[in-house]
Amino acid sequence: MDEHYFSLPRNLVVGNGIIDKVGTYFSRLWSDGTSILVITGPHVYTKVYPRVKESLEDSGFNVDYMTVDKPTVEIADRAVTVILEGNYDVVAGLGGGKSIDVAKYASFKTSKEFVSIPTAASHDGITSPFASLKGFEKPISVRASVPQLILLDAELIANSPRRLLRSGVGDILGKWTAVLDWRLAHRLKGEYYGAYAASLALMSAKHVINNSDEIATLTPEGTRILLEALVSSGVAMCIAGSSRPASGSEHLFSHALDIIAKTPALHGEQVALGTIMMLYLHGRNWIRAKRVMQRVGLPTRAKDLGISDVEVIKALTIAHKIRPERYTILGEKGLTWDAAEALARKTGVID
Repeated sequence: MDEHYFSLPRNLVVGNGIIDKVGTYFSRLWSDGTSILVITGPHVYTKVYPRVKESLEDSGFNVDYMTVDKPTVEIADRAVTVILEGNYDVVAGLGGGKSIDVAKYASFKTSKEFVSIPTAASHDGITSPFASLKGFEKPISVRASVPQLILLDAELIANSPRRLLRSGVGDILGKWTAVLDWRLAHRLKGEYYGAYAASLALMSAKHVINNSDEIATLTPEGTRILLEALVSSGVAMCIAGSSRPASGSEHLFSHALDIIAKTPALHGEQVALGTIMMLYLHGRNWIRAKRVMQRVGLPTRAKDLGISDVEVIKALTIAHKIRPERYTILGEKGLTWDAAEALARKTGVID
């Protein structure tokens, strides 16, 4: 048997009011005088960073910040330079996916410990050891740090824009097709398949499906359920050593839309559309998935996201080229234009 190595998040705290007690949780892992760089976005810097800074400084830590507005390789490399020049001990990502992706990538490149402090629950990047950055040859995830500490303030996250929370639901439902694709690649191509990691990813999707009514309320309790699912998905990727249990043909479609669409939607929103169509191709219950999405308020038609029919069809025809080494239900040759159009119309993604 080949050696299989993986790392898991070290500590996780979830509850209400966590954001004002950040210093307490850092103190359990690091000593006074530890220098911390907080990477955050402009909006979160104004609204949340002062509370985090005060808590950390009250606990004896030295705190600096860096703001980022885009998750690009250029900005992430700039963060690497800031970390090395400032000789920081810990890097914390505070905010949404952009800030956390830049922080986890930069901490990985500098071998610094990473802390994830999300202020939204739009996708499973809050836990996963992968970062999605623009500027590489293709829009795919790259290796990044596993969080040593994850702080989830359900109350704070529940007050984030509703669209971001619904996007998180879409990203989680995509695990359904991701695991189906992984099994298919195992059977047809002999690819490594980790049953436990796959089961954990599927459990996160089932957790959302079974609790969709509660999640639809987007209360702190409903948000906490969603956060549990996002964490489980991220841990599944840690165990698998790849994004396989959480990213399949539905993600390839989303990545293709990022290239094709004039105004791409949120990642989880696009994954939701892809999940509907890929479940159809797998011969699974795509109608049930669609109903769950509608129950929580996720758009299930491309036009409701500002994406045209042509963009959907074209994305379907090129999705298999995004990661040709990753076999999915789309096969090695992908879909023809006519087949893509028929699929999108049959599932109601386009009219």
